[in-house]
Amino acid sequence: MKPKNPFVISQFTNPSGEIVFRVSGWLDGKRIRSNFGSRPEAEAERQILEIQRLQGETGIRPAVTRLTEDQLHEAEAVFRRLASQPRPLSFYVEFALANYREPTTQKLLIDAVADYVATKQHEHEQDLLSEPHLTRLKRDLERLKKHFPETTVAELTGPRLMEYFEARRAGLKTFNNRRGIVSTFLKHALQRGWIVENPLGKIPPRRIRRRRGGAITFDSGQATALMAHVETHYPAAVPFFALCLFAGIRPCLRTGEILRLKPEHVKLAEGVIRIDGEVSKVREPRNVTIQPNLAAWLRKYPLEKFPIIPANLQHLREKVALKFPLAHDVMRHTFISMFVAKFRSLGEAALQAGNSESIIRRHYLDLKTTAEAELFFGIRPKRARRVAVVLPMPAPTLRVAV
Repeated sequence: MKPKNPFVISQFTNPSGEIVFRVSGWLDGKRIRSNFGSRPEAEAERQILEIQRLQGETGIRPAVTRLTEDQLHEAEAVFRRLASQPRPLSFYVEFALANYREPTTQKLLIDAVADYVATKQHEHEQDLLSEPHLTRLKRDLERLKKHFPETTVAELTGPRLMEYFEARRAGLKTFNNRRGIVSTFLKHALQRGWIVENPLGKIPPRRIRRRRGGAITFDSGQATALMAHVETHYPAAVPFFALCLFAGIRPCLRTGEILRLKPEHVKLAEGVIRIDGEVSKVREPRNVTIQPNLAAWLRKYPLEKFPIIPANLQHLREKVALKFPLAHDVMRHTFISMFVAKFRSLGEAALQAGNSESIIRRHYLDLKTTAEAELFFGIRPKRARRVAVVLPMPAPTLRVAV
């Protein structure tokens, strides 16, 4: 058992008759015995020996330093964090001094997002930003705030953002979507002086191999069964399904074009649906030709009596989805693929669908046959009388061999 005081001070008289104070004890297996002319000197030596003894047990060692107590504690904490790193502390300090610049304002992420959303809201009010894009932006930035609570914008480093982009094993498209929203937000932060550089400069978007085709569609039989089921059980929802399926109106019940489409946009007498900039997802107007079968549906279920968005449409759609696979935009995809198959015009399909020709070629070309397209555009309501309708046909596409 170790003594309470391993080093003791005793008064001792030298052979010369001089009185001294002796410090004696054991340190690391060695006997310690030193004489001092005064008790304070002996006490100071005893304290030094005690510190050396504690050093052997805990790793603490005495040192003369200009650092304050708090600075010493911080230095010890930093060295503990770097214990497994391959480089010394000086390397990381030099790197920080060379690469980090203190932002003008330390802005909390939650406040920065609010400022950015207000800016985008104003752009939306000025008709510079679509409603679907604004909704998506708000949703993604809410997710960003939850992932980085109590964080300043300057603390959004590249590695931390990479972790966010890859969260929950995100796919390539999800990764790019998250990166795109955060990139525009950080450009806004850079302009405001909340950061000194955009950390996404070293995080490029993921490359995605584009493959033609793959759009999910109904065949003519499924489309026939769908409209028959809706007409039989949910006649109030017939205009909604007919416009989405036979005119390719974007059907999303949160931000889709169908929500903004008004009866006055559907000009049955002229054989055209006018999608103006307020209705269009991409804020660009377009005209959709009303095909003869769609005209038959709209005559039997006129919009004056059957609203485009009936009461409880979400509930009705959920019931229909129990019987038919109403995946996102499946009705619109079906219309575009059938239109391309019938008229063989990528340019006209792009104009009526509000897409680019490259998108039409990549996802919809040759998905359906001409015969199936004829069956699709022949789907009519029960006991509907055929009416001869003269419609402007798409101009034929000339193919020039090069």
